[in-house]
Amino acid sequence: MKVAIIGGGGWGTALALQIRRNHRVTIWSYDQGEAALFNEKRENVYYLPGVKLPDDIVFTTEDAVVDDADIVLFVTPSKFFRSVVKRFAPRVKPRQLLVSATKGLEFPSEKRMTEILAEELPGHENIVALSGPTHAEEVSRDVPTAIVAASLNEEAARAIQEAFSTEFFRVYRNTDVIGVELCAAIKNVVAIAAGMVRGLGFGDNTMAALITRGLAEMRRLGLKKGAQEATFSGLAGAGDLIVTCTSRHSRNGRVGEALAQGKSIEEILASMKMVAEGVETVRPVLKMAGEEGVEVPISQAVYNVIYEHQHPLEVMKQLMLRPLKDETQ
Repeated sequence: MKVAIIGGGGWGTALALQIRRNHRVTIWSYDQGEAALFNEKRENVYYLPGVKLPDDIVFTTEDAVVDDADIVLFVTPSKFFRSVVKRFAPRVKPRQLLVSATKGLEFPSEKRMTEILAEELPGHENIVALSGPTHAEEVSRDVPTAIVAASLNEEAARAIQEAFSTEFFRVYRNTDVIGVELCAAIKNVVAIAAGMVRGLGFGDNTMAALITRGLAEMRRLGLKKGAQEATFSGLAGAGDLIVTCTSRHSRNGRVGEALAQGKSIEEILASMKMVAEGVETVRPVLKMAGEEGVEVPISQAVYNVIYEHQHPLEVMKQLMLRPLKDETQ
């Protein structure tokens, strides 16, 4: 089959390296200079330096890349997701499988990425969310990885599972699209808090508590929005949360560490080539939680540091001194 990957960042490139084992892959980039450079160097020098690309992976800026594709895989930042989908909507065909590998929520609509696909492509039934504990730096180097393909259309999820699975990349199925996408979004917010934990010099006790309570926070909001209980203990839930909070590859974690070191969010983002989704996602998470009447103290703490300019140590103390409660609540 032919696969068009929309987004020439690290994650899109890493997915291409796995998918090419089974199918023909072309990566669309909005930046003509980047596409030409990556094709010439045979390396995504900005986002995956040191990973050599085989000749059968080609970057292009031509929108026609989707015309004869069997699968269209969107891997663009959530902030630009809708505009990119709108751009390609006139070319998308009902037979094509549409996949979102973007982990975030749109602000202020609070829409998940598959909801945006469904809105911009009304009537299209073959929509899948791809999520799980998957750092591009490892996937691109054939580190064994497991991920989830979630869809209300089980046939579409099965098709992506079979198309994308390799000896290094194992794909599971799930019908809980809401849970999978909300976990993918909220874990990035918690990962910023995890970076603050490291940046403040705290230890394993603190990190374990943060991950555990972060999972409880994800679960409370997710269940309120219609997610399924089992998803939170799966790859898209606990799995992705653990890896994003503890890994040296986490961009959101690096944001948190830098905040704890006293850097401003503007300074941090200006120094980053890649997107840390948690910075944008914390806003729709808080908006959603407020509308649903759900407490999300970790997300609130992250928001207070980024947008209210509170010191990370102060919000950590506030979290510890909140009213005492039953763990199961």
